[in-house]
Amino acid sequence: MVATNDIPRPANTVQLLTPEGRFQPSDVAAEYLPYLERLSEDDYRRFYREMVRVRAFDHEAANLQRQGQLGLWVPSHGQEGAQVGSAFAAKPQDHLFPSYREHVVGMIRGIDPIGIIELLRGVTHGGWDPTDPATGNFHLYTLVIGSHTLHATGYAMGIKFDGNVGTGDPETDAAVISYFGDGATSQGDVSEAFVFAASYQTPQVFFLQNNHWAISVPVSTQSRTPLYLRSSGFGIPGVQIDGNDVLASYAVTAKHLDDARNGEGPSMIEALTYRMGAHTSSDDPSKYRTDEETAYWAERDPILRFRVFLEQQGLGQAFFDAADEEGADLAADVRRRTLELGTPPAASMFEHVYSEPHPLMEEQRQWLEEYEASFGGDA
Repeated sequence: MVATNDIPRPANTVQLLTPEGRFQPSDVAAEYLPYLERLSEDDYRRFYREMVRVRAFDHEAANLQRQGQLGLWVPSHGQEGAQVGSAFAAKPQDHLFPSYREHVVGMIRGIDPIGIIELLRGVTHGGWDPTDPATGNFHLYTLVIGSHTLHATGYAMGIKFDGNVGTGDPETDAAVISYFGDGATSQGDVSEAFVFAASYQTPQVFFLQNNHWAISVPVSTQSRTPLYLRSSGFGIPGVQIDGNDVLASYAVTAKHLDDARNGEGPSMIEALTYRMGAHTSSDDPSKYRTDEETAYWAERDPILRFRVFLEQQGLGQAFFDAADEEGADLAADVRRRTLELGTPPAASMFEHVYSEPHPLMEEQRQWLEEYEASFGGDA
């Protein structure tokens, strides 16, 4: 049996919990440990509950897609630790720009998960209003790979131009975090975002979830160097974390968001995790990856790891049973409300395309109304 202090780990990776659930910070984790002092026992419990809830939601949504209720589903199974930890590190005034897999991040920020369902069912332009205070500054999903990193950088530039950085006011100093995957790092938009972020020293954290597969292309093919080093070529420091360690994700993100709000510029976090399911419901991962690889990562499951840690802290079976029940209730509620969704009025396709009324949209709406009317009342 391997002794506790002999567990191998990457030398430059920040890890607080070992895959076996033991609290054993890696050598490069020291500067992040003080951020754990912000957490209470209730925070630990909620970390676990949110991971369990989103996995139940994820599985139910995948079933709904297979049953013809959704046009597409994008699973997040396996990436819950990276997402939950980073989401809790953000302050209310921070702005979060997701790609299309950050379901639990949105739920933590206040969006109704049925909005995600509506989007992937194709009955809404976005699913929620990012300007509504109830949605926690959580911006819309972006299906065009990497393009939202430019949106996030532009927003971060605006925060800086408005003077809401480095003032020392914990209520108004703000930062931006953008989520993207390893595949997006090969997109030109991400490189352009790095250029502008470095040039303007934006209050921003680039949060890269390296789940090891850009659809069918392994990360080893995309990059000959660790991805956290890519941003350094643009003058943006990077750090690599164990993305299946929810505590490491929280602590590292909290520090780098603090640095961004304090005017220290952008940074990048590479969270090493794994996409346990398909890239989307249109994908068959058995065509390009091995069962042995999937089994290896299943043993490093973020939920199981954190459960062992919580058991060591004294939490009993009743808590874990309640969390499972909460997840099951959420899944059942989502299924019920999905089946109750109706067909939106055709005119809704012209709403919210522009922030203000637009003559082109009005012209197209009127044309459609006249076209439908031409069929007569019995059409």
